[in-house]
Amino acid sequence: MRKTVEANERAKRAYVHYLEQAKGLDEKSTDKVLSALLKFEQSTGFKPFKRFHIEQPAKFKTDLAKAKGRTGNPLSGSTIDATLALVRGFFEWLAGQQGYKSKITYSDTAYFKNSLKAARAAHAKRDKEYPSVEAAYHAFQAMPDGSDFEKRDKALFAFFMLTGARVGAVASLRLKHIDLFHGKVLQDGRDVNTKFSKTIDTTFYPVDPAYLACFTAWVEYLRHEKLFGDQDALFPKPERGFSKGGGFVNLGLSRDPYSNGSKLNAIIRNAFAMVQLPEYTPHSFRTTLAMLGKEMCNDMEQFKAWSMNMGHESMAVTVGSYMPVSRQRQAELIKGMAR
Repeated sequence: MRKTVEANERAKRAYVHYLEQAKGLDEKSTDKVLSALLKFEQSTGFKPFKRFHIEQPAKFKTDLAKAKGRTGNPLSGSTIDATLALVRGFFEWLAGQQGYKSKITYSDTAYFKNSLKAARAAHAKRDKEYPSVEAAYHAFQAMPDGSDFEKRDKALFAFFMLTGARVGAVASLRLKHIDLFHGKVLQDGRDVNTKFSKTIDTTFYPVDPAYLACFTAWVEYLRHEKLFGDQDALFPKPERGFSKGGGFVNLGLSRDPYSNGSKLNAIIRNAFAMVQLPEYTPHSFRTTLAMLGKEMCNDMEQFKAWSMNMGHESMAVTVGSYMPVSRQRQAELIKGMAR
């Protein structure tokens, strides 16, 4: 059983309430805060926050540097930097709370800052990896489509290429959100898990027709063969039950969606792995589509529409986040200007 300090737990609950109600953070974001604070408490041996000392952040940094992630590898510089920032934010808030003002000062929280060298390394830009249009199509074509789950997985791949939607949103989609007649999906922020609960009206991108054919066949299969209705999941999870020999087995398609995007991530990564390509994630498709838009759009108005289709209010977000220029390409462009 995990050790807890009652006063610490009260402070953390109050901070989470503040983040959710005053800052508008969702549960996924506050869970990251609580995870970072638990790491800090483990580093201090679960000392009460009121017994804070400036030596604790120094030890915490050392412990993070020695820690390993889920894969067994050391934590990345960006993960360490983010963890320190989350804990620092908590103590900055705590320094202004009744009962802690005399124990913690705002200047004390500066000890949680990463070294300048480590911070620069953590935020250094690296060449972004993403599948080319050709690589994505190769992986898609190699996917089987015999069973219900194989049909689902292949249609899922097609949908990511058609929309560039975020994996969390896709996991929560239901059939009512799909409009095949107009070739679009309405990511309704009221019941779809979009970023910042934004409503995004996405028209299918002009990618290879095989993607649309596959996805259309899947939707029609759900509606006409499986008799799914508007409220049923677009990409349903398995229906689990007991087999005659004992133990749980998949009985077929459920009508419920997955609670998060982890399974969908695994499906796409595996599709690339099966053809000996890097295990690209669904999110990397957004870069693939942004780079495709750069080639296909003939003017700023078209690119603005392409950017809006990804859910961006500003083209600067699309360019800055999803249109990388590799170091090699950077050098080629600069040398080309000289010629």
